Amino acid sequence: MAKKARSAARRRTILVTVAVGLAAIAWIVKIAVEAALSDGGTVDLGLLQLRLFYNTGVSFSFGSSLPLWVVVTVTGAITLAIAIYAWVAAADVTMLGLIGLAAVVAGAATNLVNRTVDGAVADYFHTGWFATFNLPDTYITLGVVCIGLSVLFPGRAARAADAAPDTVESTERSEG
Repeated sequence: MAKKARSAARRRTILVTVAVGLAAIAWIVKIAVEAALSDGGTVDLGLLQLRLFYNTGVSFSFGSSLPLWVVVTVTGAITLAIAIYAWVAAADVTMLGLIGLAAVVAGAATNLVNRTVDGAVADYFHTGWFATFNLPDTYITLGVVCIGLSVLFPGRAARAADAAPDTVESTERSEG
């Protein structure tokens, strides 16, 4: 039991460390992009352009006509629920799932803080054929992909753990 508790604590430490690290990177990128594009210019990166846009709503500007406190309250509640789920699930998901959960938490939390502090989310990746988005949005998307892959392909270690008989049960059976 103590080993399982240590493992859960270690995995939660990984969850928080990765989420905080990703959030820090997103903030540094946001600050750099805002400084570079404050004049309204764009930077052509080939498939992407850096073009600064402030989104007062959520995905695809949904809810942009709502008061800021409503958007912050709803996204805050969703972010809190995701963070709680990630904390609880961290003990049992695969490493890919854990990284995915950390990315989703980092993206949601970064966008929430950005929205709360600035009244809008700074979006800057522009494709011309898709909505303008930011690094935290990318974290959320890639995190969901990682979680999905971890569920679809749980890996050899997870299958071996499921197939192994419980050592307490097998000891009791052999003694009985």
